[in-house]
Amino acid sequence: MVNQMKLFRNAGQSQRFRFVVLVVGCFLVSMTFVVVSRPLTFFPSLSSRLRPQKSDAEREKAADTSSYSAPSTEKNKEENLQGKKNHTIVDPIEDDKTGIDEVMETTVEAEEERTDQDEDRNRMTLPTVSNYTVDDTVEVAKKTTPEQKPARERIKTVEKMLSCDFSDPRVDICEMSGDIRIPGNSSDVIFVESPQREQAFRFRPYARKGDQTAFGLVRELTVKSSTAAPRCTVSHNVPAVVFSTGGYTGNLFHDFTDVLIPLFLTARQYDGEVQFVVSDMNSWWVYKYRLVFQKLSKYPPIDYDKDKDVHCFSKVVVGLRANKELSVDPARAPNGYSMVDFGKFMRSALSLERESMSNIEDLAGRRPRILIIARKRSRVFVNLFEIAQLAERLGFEVEVKEAEAGSDVAQFAKLVNSVDVMVGVHGAGLTNLVFLPPNATVIQVVPWGGLEWLSMLDFGDPAKDMKLNYVQYSIGIEESSLREQYPRDHPVFKDPFSFHKQGFHVLRSTFMTNQNVKLDINKFKSVLWKALEHIIQ
Repeated sequence: MVNQMKLFRNAGQSQRFRFVVLVVGCFLVSMTFVVVSRPLTFFPSLSSRLRPQKSDAEREKAADTSSYSAPSTEKNKEENLQGKKNHTIVDPIEDDKTGIDEVMETTVEAEEERTDQDEDRNRMTLPTVSNYTVDDTVEVAKKTTPEQKPARERIKTVEKMLSCDFSDPRVDICEMSGDIRIPGNSSDVIFVESPQREQAFRFRPYARKGDQTAFGLVRELTVKSSTAAPRCTVSHNVPAVVFSTGGYTGNLFHDFTDVLIPLFLTARQYDGEVQFVVSDMNSWWVYKYRLVFQKLSKYPPIDYDKDKDVHCFSKVVVGLRANKELSVDPARAPNGYSMVDFGKFMRSALSLERESMSNIEDLAGRRPRILIIARKRSRVFVNLFEIAQLAERLGFEVEVKEAEAGSDVAQFAKLVNSVDVMVGVHGAGLTNLVFLPPNATVIQVVPWGGLEWLSMLDFGDPAKDMKLNYVQYSIGIEESSLREQYPRDHPVFKDPFSFHKQGFHVLRSTFMTNQNVKLDINKFKSVLWKALEHIIQ
């Protein structure tokens, strides 16, 4: 009986043991299935410790790839490591409505597959993980300000470009950006480029294209792209403008129309952050206009002919912009600059006080002022004293001065800026109109010989462009000294335009170099009255 009870108890224990084993086995199988299908999700802290950590470089790369996506082929990966990537730029901010089309478009082409048509495209740098390359060609559809881009997108770009324009009738000009080297005491401006793109352009950086007499006094420069370039000895972080002060400089009219106005058009946009490299440099001339140079550039000019260094720049302009005689065409000027802007610039550079004409109330305590520009060699006012007396009788305070080449520019400019009317015979002295305040009056006396078109071109249109009142007075035969040199039936009087057809040198020697003026006081009186009317209005 006892033995039977023991057997019964042992059998019950065996059943319970098998049951426990079965339960434990099921539990283990279930846990195994859970662990295999979702590893460590129940233990996040343990998961984070066990997950492999990224290096700083890998995190930086991940941040970059959030803004720049590239093809994922093995070939492209290798090219990225070699610095020859072809990235497609995308905008990571989906809410920015400017979109990809308005920010940038990327041309994805391998360097060896580019055709000659690719040369016109702008080139810029794109970021790798730790450095930059210049092998990527990018077409910019629309520029955005830094404020419109996330911080990691505000990358510094370097364009690589050489562009020359020889189609303008007044000037030749080349613009380039990239690696540009200018060896002093040479005639070369070197754009460092690959061998298959080597080329050279020769021209004279002076704004009187086609005038062989002027160009005989201007050194020819060579703009060339080449891999052969001397090592830099001086590196600059501002653009350079290369130009000549040869040609007709020293003549007041040509000082402004050939150099100073074109220099303003070319360099004013840089707000002083520009380096002038001057060929055919006349030190006395640069000193004469030093206040203008200092207003345009914060740096002393480099004498291209004498300097011994190799100057390196990332942006260079060779030649000056010019589009009108002694004036500016705003439609073709950078930033829409006009002669009104040039007048403001000159008044600022020379510290001239009057920014506008006096009104009639301001004249209550003083007389209107008139400046008569005198000449000594040609186109002289023979009866200058009578002209001055006439002006005084009409109520003017009269000043008579000659603008000599060596005169102090700032001092003479202050005199011109102080008057309400300026009168002179067609000639360089009328260039001083650039110092007059707006709404002042310019009276140009035109010598005999059909010179009205030339007078209007040289001084009439510029005066109007500067918002000055302009009066033109053409003299008659009786007021010209030519009547003492030629009979009345001579072609000089009967057909003056026949001399125009023989060339400017004949026109100049006949009607300008060898002619003086004796004004008819009674006729000229109405001209001065007209000037007074402009003041009253």
